Order: sequence, then structure tokens, then C-alpha cells
Amino acid sequence: MSTVTPVPGPKGSLLLGSLPDFRRDVLDAYLRGWREHGDVVRFALGPPGLRADVYAVFSASGAQQVLASRSANFRKDNKFYEEIRQSLGNGLLTSQDEDYVRQRRLVQPLFTRRRVDGYADALYEEASSVVDAWRDAPGSVVDLSEEMTRFTLRAVTRILFGADIEAAVDVVRRSFPVIGAYTRDRGTAPVAVPRQWPTPANRAAARAQADLYALCDRIIAERRAAGTDDGDDLLSLLSRAASEEDGSLDADEVRDQVLVFLLAGHETTATSLTFALHLLGHHPKEQQRAREEVDRVLGGRPPVAADLDRLPYLTQVLKEAMRLYPAAPAIGREVVADTEVDGFPVPAGATLLVVPWVIHRNTRYWEDPERFDPERFTPEREAGRPRYAWMPFGGGPRACIGQHFSMLESVLALATFLRAYEVESLDTDIPLDAGITLTAKARARARLTARQLP
Repeated sequence: MSTVTPVPGPKGSLLLGSLPDFRRDVLDAYLRGWREHGDVVRFALGPPGLRADVYAVFSASGAQQVLASRSANFRKDNKFYEEIRQSLGNGLLTSQDEDYVRQRRLVQPLFTRRRVDGYADALYEEASSVVDAWRDAPGSVVDLSEEMTRFTLRAVTRILFGADIEAAVDVVRRSFPVIGAYTRDRGTAPVAVPRQWPTPANRAAARAQADLYALCDRIIAERRAAGTDDGDDLLSLLSRAASEEDGSLDADEVRDQVLVFLLAGHETTATSLTFALHLLGHHPKEQQRAREEVDRVLGGRPPVAADLDRLPYLTQVLKEAMRLYPAAPAIGREVVADTEVDGFPVPAGATLLVVPWVIHRNTRYWEDPERFDPERFTPEREAGRPRYAWMPFGGGPRACIGQHFSMLESVLALATFLRAYEVESLDTDIPLDAGITLTAKARARARLTARQLP
């Protein structure tokens, strides 16, 4: 290597290193690590003899090296992804090498812009049902986190399963939080007990996984037995996906993709919408500007897919919310061969984290980074920043396949909500949980005031 400068990092406690800080508040640990030690930081986790080094990358240039220009040297072989794989199968989120390439080729046609735009009417109908339900909210106060989770879960379940919404919503809503917390705890533990041991956590996670698998397997089997897998929902499309080169997906592979889409399609978008509304509820001028744009563009008609390009300020609001609250606050990899990231040596076999939570607050790219300012995302200002200064969907060959779906759903939903209601946020700092995805740990209450529709 061209440098022998060791990677700096906090000493942590003598017994457990930085593990207590990670368990207490990992997002704060990342930020303090960056402020005190720079753009590449080594965290020592666990007791002596079992201690593991985790290298965290807090710069856009480092993120680009790991995720794009040198991505072959950084694999999804680390402990955290293995835990996700054990819980949710080997879908696009966790598969690698030939499995990933084959799956991506089979699934990619399902996420073209034209195909995704075809879901706009269904997304609007689900958003409208939220608006209707809010009219009966006690005291006109709602928990944005709960409401947006319910909305995105119903939306993605409808897109995935078509008519089988109700059968799936309760199971998914009950199971995913259990698996998320379980995966986070095992992924950061110095030593994780075997999954087969009958501990309370193992048993709860096993029940949640079994419920999810049974749900998906039942619906897939019923569709195939009845010959009704010819619809336009994603499950039907996955069941029919095939090519001469890649064959088709078997039932287990279809289930694994469905589980990934359920996770990525509801938790991540729910986080973005929750905090977009929460931030607008604390910034009435920005909320009014967004609403005026919605009224001007839509008038009295429902939003359609083409409106995504006609609502630039609303899109800027969403992007700024995703900057401050990236649904994937850290992206893990394992280092294949000794390498350098931003000039610092990182050894083969090490766990490495690219951390959007900090990159989105790095003052090299963002002035006064904790301030909510949608103007950061005008085309001119976006063009002046490095590509990986904003990366809520990851990047490189493993970038999120559902990026357009998420943006379309979020913008159409925000337009629907803001046209119908004024939002006043009642809570300030919302505690966060960084499991598989970033979620709110407490209520994000807002008072809603109905508007007279134009």
C-alpha cells in the first residue's frame, strides 16, 4: 500500500471497546467518530479476544470507491447481511455473484419506469384511503410514523399481492419489527448464540419468520394451483419472469424476492414520508410553498405518474427529508483483499460500513447540515455536489432497484396528503432505531387541519 497511516478511531471502554456506544446510540457513535477522527474511522467492538474491528466510511469519495469504482473488492459477506439472509432468504438484497446477476436480470424488467408508472392509480387510491380515515382521527391528531407505515404496507402489499391485501398486512406488520430488532442485535453482538437454542429472542424471531414464510408460500401455492398468476401484481410477474439465459424463479426464489420487496417497499418509504411530513409540520413556509405547487399542478384532479416531473419543489422536500433521515443509515460490506479507502489501509476480511447518516451531514458537502432546506436540491446545487454526497438508495451495481417506485409513491402520497390537510408537528426530537432500516422509536404526532379542496 502507498500509505502506512493507521486508521484512527475511539478507544472506547477497556472491556467492550465501542460496543456500548453502538448499543446505546449507533447513529450518535458514527457522528462522534467522524467529528473526532475524520472520514475513515476504526471502531473496536467487543471484549479482548473476541474484539472485531469495524471500519466506517463517512465521505462521498470513500462511498464511491466502496460501492462503485472498486465494488468487486467489497462483498455482502459480513455478519449483518448473513443475519438478514438467514431471516429473509437470498433475494436481491443479500444474494451475490451469479445468483445476484441472474436475479437482477430476471427482476429488472418488473421495475422499468413504464411498468412502475402503471401502479400510480393504485398508490393514489391507497393514499386517498388514508385521507378519508384521517377525517375520523380523535382530536385531529395522528402518529405520522404509524400512519405512514400502515399506508406504505398496504400499498406495497397491494402491488405485490393484488387482491390478497388483508391476509398479508397483519402478518407483515407483526413480524418485520421482530426480525429487524433481532437482526440488528445479532449483527452487532461479539458472539451470537446459535439460532437453534430456545432463547426467548430466538423463539420470537423463529415464529415471525415462520409466519412470513407461510404467508408467502401459501399465496404463491394458491396462485399456481388455481392458475391465477397471470395478473399485473408483482407476485404474478415474478412467477412468470423467465429468459432463455436465466430460466425462471422457483417458488423459494419468488418468496425470497417478495420478502425483500416487503421490507424495502414499506419500511424505507414509510420513514421518508414520516419525516417529510414531520419536517413540513415544523416549517410552515416550506409546507405552504409545497402545497401551492400541488394546488397549481393538480387543481382538483388526482395525481398521475407524469406529475412526478411536474412537482419539483415537493420532490426537493422529499430529498431533503431523505438526506436528514436516510432509510438505510449504514451500508455494510466485507473487504475481500487488502485495500485503501480515502488513503487509509483497510485489511482483507474486515467489516466496512459506508454511512449515509454521516455523509449526509458531512460539512464538506452540506452547509449547516442539520437545517431543513429543500433548496439544497435545486438542479444547479445538485450538479455542484459529488454523486455520493446524497445516497439514500445506495449506489453502484447494487443500487436499489426500486428507486423510481419509492420516489413515485412518496411524491404522489405527499401531494395527496398536503392537498387535503395542513400539518402541524407536535413532537420535536424523535428517537430513532437503526435496525435493518431507520425507523422512529416513538410517536411522531401531528395535528391535522382539513382544507377546502380546490
